[in-house]
Amino acid sequence: MITRKYRKITYYKLNARQKENYNFQKVSAVLADYGFITLRLNDDWQGADFIAQHIDGKTFLKIQLKARLTFDKKYLGKCLFIVFSEQNRWYLYPHADLFEIISKKSNIVESQSWKEKGLYHYPKIPDRYKELMDSYAL
Repeated sequence: MITRKYRKITYYKLNARQKENYNFQKVSAVLADYGFITLRLNDDWQGADFIAQHIDGKTFLKIQLKARLTFDKKYLGKCLFIVFSEQNRWYLYPHADLFEIISKKSNIVESQSWKEKGLYHYPKIPDRYKELMDSYAL
């Protein structure tokens, strides 16, 4: 019998596509703890990278996987959730709802990035939003 010794990978050595696949598998495992199964989509269907179906048979979430707290004009009006990980903690938030809250407390819509690209993201969760984001932590 031949045995193999597998070694854990180094996340930061992965290319962008490999990181996305890795993160999808990781968040799928976390969502399973909450009664969801996930279905990866080949293309961004209605903005979603994957669908999460709850065991209740009624709840379906369209989810976009991101590397950080992100808001994008193209996701508004699509009933999307965004999921990302920071410091080994996963956050899942309804994009439009959280955008409405944070845009009222910040200058996102006045930023050059939002005006020119329709996109705004934070490199890490700002301290002023940590308590708010705790409510979206998995």
